[in-house]
Amino acid sequence: MISQKAKYAFHALVALARTESLMVGEIAAQEKIPRKFLEQILLELKRHGIVLSRRGKFGGYGLLMPADRITFGQVLRILDGPIAPLPCLSRIAYRRCADCQSEESCEVRRVFARVAEQVRDVLDRTTIADAIRKLSPESEAALNGPRRADVGTLLS
Repeated sequence: MISQKAKYAFHALVALARTESLMVGEIAAQEKIPRKFLEQILLELKRHGIVLSRRGKFGGYGLLMPADRITFGQVLRILDGPIAPLPCLSRIAYRRCADCQSEESCEVRRVFARVAEQVRDVLDRTTIADAIRKLSPESEAALNGPRRADVGTLLS
């Protein structure tokens, strides 16, 4: 699960992608995000070069990078850390599992490696611009991959 902090960040980035600049209070009210928490989130995103802030009458926050270059994976790693279900699968915080005899023969690692790769692929290919664009059914299918049979079909 993603943190509430990351979820709020995505809402704020989508709001900023729809306009040139917004004040913190405007984003907080529009997206129903606690203002103090939003300020912390935006400062962290600013430190990582995702957003910029301007002071003065026409100040506020805006996107520093184009919305089509800000990926969900990038933002999630900034706010929540590694995107890996197991420490031995992390690309940025690798750690061998304490109970592991051999990573090469670990069945659990092998299964979760496939899961992690699929999740990373979707998050690293999906941008803030994609989130605000209405996707056609074909685009949605391409983004989500092939559909699996539903549980009812499998059980019948």
